[in-house]
Amino acid sequence: MTESEFLKYAASGETIAAGSEAHEVMHRMSQNALQITSELNGRYHSPAEIRDIMSDLTGKKLDSGFGMFPPFYTDCGRNITIGKNTFINMGCSFQDWGGITIGDECLIGHNCTICTVNHSQNPAHRGDMTCHAVRIGNRVWIGANVTILPGVTIGDGAVVAAGAVVTKDVDMSEVVAGVPAKKIKEVRL
Repeated sequence: MTESEFLKYAASGETIAAGSEAHEVMHRMSQNALQITSELNGRYHSPAEIRDIMSDLTGKKLDSGFGMFPPFYTDCGRNITIGKNTFINMGCSFQDWGGITIGDECLIGHNCTICTVNHSQNPAHRGDMTCHAVRIGNRVWIGANVTILPGVTIGDGAVVAAGAVVTKDVDMSEVVAGVPAKKIKEVRL
């Protein structure tokens, strides 16, 4: 199974059984991500160097307006897509096996975690996993210490307050807060 075949398989939502060929490819891809993020996080890099390293990690050329303050952590990297003029702050962790798409002009706060993988609830198959994509629209602001769970879509212009745990979709221009995150108001334009 190639990396691209694995990413298609993971995106399908099919179970990735512990010890399977797909699971082995997953581990191999993780080693590449660990090597690249170690370079990113291990010393100072200019903004242009950070863009180049993140382009290498994702396998996609990033816009010149992309910005990041490392450290940054991921267990895959190849399934992250980032739009124009987006900024990711320090300490973020992206578990992108199911796919993470971030739109244009987004702000991602300190220590955010974006998850696209769930383990089986059955204790006999706890090592098995399923993946579901996370999609973040344009001009979204995600506050510090937010956790976004698998399968969530956040609409354009939304705000996710610091510390929120996002378990379901957030509509366009909504402000959500809490655990689990709930709508508290609309964005004022």
